[in-house]
Amino acid sequence: MEIERKFLVKELPGDLSNYPVRLLEQAYLNFTPTVRIRHDKSAEQDKYELTYKGKGDFSHEEYNLPLDKESYEHLMAKHDGNVIRKKRYMIPVGKYTAELDIFEGDLQGYSLVEVEFESIEEENTFVPPSWFGKDVTAGGEYSNARLARGVLPGSVSGK
Repeated sequence: MEIERKFLVKELPGDLSNYPVRLLEQAYLNFTPTVRIRHDKSAEQDKYELTYKGKGDFSHEEYNLPLDKESYEHLMAKHDGNVIRKKRYMIPVGKYTAELDIFEGDLQGYSLVEVEFESIEEENTFVPPSWFGKDVTAGGEYSNARLARGVLPGSVSGK
């Protein structure tokens, strides 16, 4: 079970070069239910995976399965929608890690931040730092799957 909240970004936090960064490429094989493939091209890892995500805004089932490069490339040829490319900065926020996504390519200029929790109680009591913008968890308007379909909300970067 994945428990998370998603926020717009009001302002970028300090010098991003101080934080670990992951270089991600992902595409969708199916939108309902969500089936995604992802390549993490980070310096410390070169990982491929297939992910199934169940329904739900604040919490949902999520299963990750490893892929090899050949399987990833085979599935990538069958993706639906746009390929998403982004840098994901891992930023400590108290006992949590904020995953700041700065999108590239067709989504250049967009940014979102997510925080994952161990429990619903933690999620409900989380106080976001001042650099976080509006909470956009509910409704799925800011999901990566929706962005891959080319359905862009009014603002994915801002207040």
